[in-house]
Amino acid sequence: MTGEIMKPPALIALTEGGVELAVRIKAALPGATIHGYAERTDGADVPFTELAPHLQALFAERVPIIGICAAGILIRSLAGVISDKRQEAPVLAVAEDASAVVPLLGGHRGANGLARDIAQALGISPAITTAGDVRLGLALDDPPKGWRAANPEAAKAVTAALLAGEPVRLEVEAGDGAWLLNSGARFTETADHAIVLTERDLGEAEGAEGDGKTLVLNPATLALGVGCVRGAEPGELIALARETLASANLAPGAVACVVSIDLKADEAAVHAVAEDLGVPARFFDSKRLERETPRLVNPSLAVYRETGCHGVAEGAALAAAGAAAELIVAKRKTANATCAIARAEEAIDAGETGQARGRLHIVGIGPGDHAYLTAEARAALATAEEVVGYTLYLDLLGPMIEAKRRHAFPIGAEAARARAALDLAARGRVVALVSSGDAGIYALASLVFELLDAEDRPDWNRVDISITPGISAMQAAAAAAGAPLGHDFCAISLSDLLTPWAEIARRLGAAGEGDFVVALYNPASARRRHQIEAARDILLRSRGPETPVLIARNLTRKGQEVRIIPLADLGPDDADMTTLVLIGNSRTRLITRGQRRWLYTPRGYGVDREAETQLDLELGGRGA
Repeated sequence: MTGEIMKPPALIALTEGGVELAVRIKAALPGATIHGYAERTDGADVPFTELAPHLQALFAERVPIIGICAAGILIRSLAGVISDKRQEAPVLAVAEDASAVVPLLGGHRGANGLARDIAQALGISPAITTAGDVRLGLALDDPPKGWRAANPEAAKAVTAALLAGEPVRLEVEAGDGAWLLNSGARFTETADHAIVLTERDLGEAEGAEGDGKTLVLNPATLALGVGCVRGAEPGELIALARETLASANLAPGAVACVVSIDLKADEAAVHAVAEDLGVPARFFDSKRLERETPRLVNPSLAVYRETGCHGVAEGAALAAAGAAAELIVAKRKTANATCAIARAEEAIDAGETGQARGRLHIVGIGPGDHAYLTAEARAALATAEEVVGYTLYLDLLGPMIEAKRRHAFPIGAEAARARAALDLAARGRVVALVSSGDAGIYALASLVFELLDAEDRPDWNRVDISITPGISAMQAAAAAAGAPLGHDFCAISLSDLLTPWAEIARRLGAAGEGDFVVALYNPASARRRHQIEAARDILLRSRGPETPVLIARNLTRKGQEVRIIPLADLGPDDADMTTLVLIGNSRTRLITRGQRRWLYTPRGYGVDREAETQLDLELGGRGA
């Protein structure tokens, strides 16, 4: 049986006091995110509006839940979805005054361990109630770091025998069994029930895993080294890894990590093997692997010419397992893949072995207010180790990134920001590169790909890149005034620093002739004053002087200003670099209803309601 990597927990806060405590706990739980009840909290990583559905969705995804609230709230919210204790995610209740932490569900699936970590951070004792933990000081189906249960279903019978004072034998074939010998459990030399500590696959070899009375625990002492040709099929490498383990009668649960050369950090097949075994994938550079040459069984000059080291699978396995490691399975290969296994003297800490594949999240954070951050953006920021961006944007994120390493840059240093983010990710870090609005609209996503295109750096090319969209300035501006983007529209930047003015003027003219609603980005700065007047004059050739223009400055931030003026009055004093100017088309209307003025562009021109209804039917409701 393979292990399961526990997902980062969600800290559920229902009050501002809960958020404050969640921040303290989060510092002790890497990767944790704070989920806040939107009506009563501010500054949470993930806001939610309905508690029970939100908790049930997290539980279904097997995300550990740490509720800073009464235990009864969590119990009532999850009661309808609790069915199989072997599949349940950890659920814990923490008192808002930090006086108690109680594992409610999944005690032996990580909840008890989380409770201990939280209690240590808060300076209290965890209220653990599971019998094995209380009386024996251990949880056999949730062994300590460096161990995995091959057949956790047998833990119940073995634990029951220990609690009843029945004889249980302990067989130590591999690993250090001190954690069992020093517990409250008592072992004998002969007994029907047993705990076996082994690297061997007893389920295959002796049937011990299936007798219900023998618990098999595997120490994480094996490093599985792999190599493959570019674009190898994941199935081929997975099959080779499984066959290599089986040939040596080694348990998959004893594998601590899948390792390879950094040239393979972006290979889907390598990551597929790691996922199949439920362990991390880690990577070494060729210089580190070349140092293992004297210990290789199958050094290869051809491999050296290709990679800069004499062996990938064997070298990586030995590098991960340490200086005293033994290569217990020499290189095995198929047409497109290689595999080898090394054994360490003690459990391998995968987090301290080689480096992970770097990840770069390019994140749009919206116009500024945290309410405009998408859930995906919050999740990307929560998982990031390093955050790169313009100083103002990092300041806007505030407490959300206070535990991260910040890399702040002045305005105008866009290329330096993108380069720094790529460099950090290439070193195996998880990086968030932030832009205001949407990262793909006049922002840094495009610049990242420009750098990748221009420089073709192998270390950058191996970075796992994702783009997280954000709410753009033109969307936020339109929402503040009504619905001016109800029909066809376009966006044009007036900055001629990167685009010749002649090209900008041509596009303005075409937008005017096409009768598009026009969103003007970068409308004016301290040094650029004439462009907005020129844009006004070009658009006045094709639309009337009373055409409504939306001026939106400092959207969602302190000092927000939203005004509507006639096109003829638009000038450089109306805009700066924090302003979005949105110019209506010939059909855009300004109406007053109650105490509000609303700006909108009809979604159809001269279309009667019957035709609109028919259109909606054809679209299947997608148009609305």
